[in-house]
Amino acid sequence: MKTMIVLSDSHGRARRELEKLRPLFAENDYIVHLGDGSSDLREILRAYPEKTFLCKGNCDFSFGAEEFVIEAEGLRILCCHGHRQSVKSGIERLAAYARSKDCDIALYGHTHLAEVRELEGVLCINPGALGSYSDPSYCYLVLNRGKATHTLVSL
Repeated sequence: MKTMIVLSDSHGRARRELEKLRPLFAENDYIVHLGDGSSDLREILRAYPEKTFLCKGNCDFSFGAEEFVIEAEGLRILCCHGHRQSVKSGIERLAAYARSKDCDIALYGHTHLAEVRELEGVLCINPGALGSYSDPSYCYLVLNRGKATHTLVSL
């Protein structure tokens, strides 16, 4: 079993929320930020370099990867911000892109809206926005033997 904390869209406005999550960063197997504020996790990246993964969003200019795939517990997980897949217009392109990469799950941000939907056999999860200008939220994801259990958590 592996556990993952999934964050997105902190936009430099989530200091208080990140402090609340600090104990979870230590005990989870993966920490993923899906962009637009990925540099907010610089300190977390220094503390946990082996398990912190950062995407670059459309508001991030140099910090993070464009996208990446994590393989764990028999699942392939696409991690991206979502702007390149036009997720504000729907998640069809995202799901098709994830399928083309043989991924079971697609994690994305960009819309600032927490949402979980299965489309074309791909579980698409947006953890919402962590930034304090919204109702901050994140996703706690448990991976176990080819199955994923998700919980969207409001802070």
